[in-house]
Formats: sequence, structure tokens, C-alpha cells
Amino acid sequence: MRFVDEFRDSKTARAIAERITRISTKPAQFMEFCGSHTHALLRFGIRDMLPPAVSMRSGPGCPVCVTSTHDIDRAIAISRMPGVTVATYGDLVRVPGSRSSLEYARASGADVRVVYSALDALALAEANPSTDLVLVGIGFETTAPTIAASVVQAMRKEVNNYRVLSLLKRTPPVMEALLSLGEIKIDGILCPGHVSVITGMEPYAAIPSRFGVGCVVSGFEPLDILRAIEILAQQCEAGTPDVANAYERAVSIAGNRVAQDLMNEVFSPCAAEWRGLGQVKDSGLSFNPQYANFDATTRYAPEVAPAEDPSGCRCGDVLRGSCLPEDCTLFREACTPQRPIGPCMVSHEGACAAYFAYSTHT
Repeated sequence: MRFVDEFRDSKTARAIAERITRISTKPAQFMEFCGSHTHALLRFGIRDMLPPAVSMRSGPGCPVCVTSTHDIDRAIAISRMPGVTVATYGDLVRVPGSRSSLEYARASGADVRVVYSALDALALAEANPSTDLVLVGIGFETTAPTIAASVVQAMRKEVNNYRVLSLLKRTPPVMEALLSLGEIKIDGILCPGHVSVITGMEPYAAIPSRFGVGCVVSGFEPLDILRAIEILAQQCEAGTPDVANAYERAVSIAGNRVAQDLMNEVFSPCAAEWRGLGQVKDSGLSFNPQYANFDATTRYAPEVAPAEDPSGCRCGDVLRGSCLPEDCTLFREACTPQRPIGPCMVSHEGACAAYFAYSTHT
């Protein structure tokens, strides 16, 4: 709490907040697309520092949260197939599917392992050549190059029992899909810093002209976020939406070309299903033909019953920004981090988990 209070009482933070207040003469609603931004906004009480005219909404910036129930069900079904070990990142293990979760599948005898990176999964495959290792690959453009690197290395080392179930997502296409939906008014986007390190600024270029919405890339320190909100407020007030970089120390216009080339070597854009948004064109990543042997879907196609989302859960609405976590009747009562009903309460990047932890600062 002390460093939170120190931030809010700092001269620099107060000065930026005062400038935002002076700038903002008309209502503006901005959306942060990154779950880490959501947690920082709430943890440091940044929303309370903004004038009444400026409001923030969380978007679909948590890769665990946006993974559809159908895709969770597919991963669970694969984990129950003989001779298969499923590896995934920690948060996804607890995300409920229609009737189970990877955690429950493991308790029932499935071989489900938690790994910290794609290379850890590859090492597991090398250490267990008699078992097929399937990595459930989730994440945005930040994670995709590391998974691509593991596939390239597996090919080079002839590791033939390593496969990936690609549930990877691309950020700019879903931004455009959400803006096209027009469900809520969005006057500016706080773009994700880690994703933008890889992609650079170019993928956001069409959004201001097409939708009249400004895009500002932000870092993750509270002052970074306040500064980015100030730039969005200036653009909104002047009616001059643009793409701006408030994270210059890490993000360039072109991004990381090496990571982009690696990602493009292994994957190509494809349609993908997002929780709360359905199918979004070009928002996923599928394997290129030369790496098809590493695609889990070419080897495993288990029958999966139609997906069923938890009754009463509003995670899809939260991810679209059409409601706050506190608008869900399950929030904090039936749904808690200890007994999560929806993925937004499971993931450490989920909006519901952030509101649960830091709602005293809102």
C-alpha cells in the first residue's frame, strides 16, 4: 500500500492527472486492451485520479480469458487420449470448460503438465520420446514467436513427438472487430506494450482513419499509463485521433523484425474463436504447410460436444467492455479466485481477478 500511496501523492502523477482534468471538457471512454494495464489501473487507483469525464473499460487483452470454451474442451479431450501428455501454462489449467477443466482431467488420470515456456515443453518431449507431447499454445504476438522458435528447433533436432495446439491470437484484428461491433462507445485505445514490442506501431495505423479512434501504446508503470491516457485525452478533445507511442524505451515503429519473421515462418493468420466475440477473421495463427507435422490438429481430432458456457457468467461481456465485473451477479459471491466460474476470475491478467483484488482502489 505504501508505494501505491507514494505514487498517488507524487508531484509528477498529480501534475499529469491535473492536466488530464483541464484537458477533458467532454466525456471520453478509453479501453485498455492489456490485462496488465487493467491490474495496474486498479492497483494504483489510477481510475480514481481521472476526472469524471474520463472513464476506462477493460478489453479482450487476457489470452487465457479470450480462449473459447470450445477450445478448452478440445484441449481436455486431447489430454484424455492414450499416449498423450498435454503441457500448458499455469492459468489455463484451472479454466473451466463445458464440463471439466485440465485440472480435473489431470486429477482423473490425464497427463497434464504445467510449463513456463514452449522450450520447456519441447524439453519434455525430448525426455519422453515414447509419448506425444502436445503444447496448448495460447497467447498473443508476444508468445507466438517463442512457440514458433520451439517448432523450428523441434524440426532441426528431429523431435517427432512434439506438437502444438495453436490457440494463439492476434491483437489488431480483434481491435477492429470490437470497434466494428459498436456495442459501446470507445474514444481511444490504450494499446498493449508487450505486444507492440513485437508488432511495432504499424498494425494500428488504419484504426484512427477507419474508426476515428486514437491508439496510444503504453508501458506498464503507473506513470506510463497516466501519460498515455493524457495523450488520448488530448487527441479526443482536439478531434485528432492518431497512433502515438508513449512507450518509446521499448517500442519502435517497425517492432522486432526477427520475432516477426520467425512467427511468419511457422504460422499464417487464420480465423479464430474469441470468448464473447465468436469467430474473428485473421485473428488466429495456423501452421504453414512445411510445419504441418507439428500441428496437433492434424493428428488429433477428438469428438467434442457443443460447448456450454457457465450459467450466469458474464466473462464474454466483460471482455467486450459491455459490462464491468461488478455487474455480474456471480462476482465475489459464487465466483471467487478460489472457486472461479469464469476465466476472467482465473487468470492473473483477468479483469474480474483485478477487480476482486483491488476494488478498494476503485
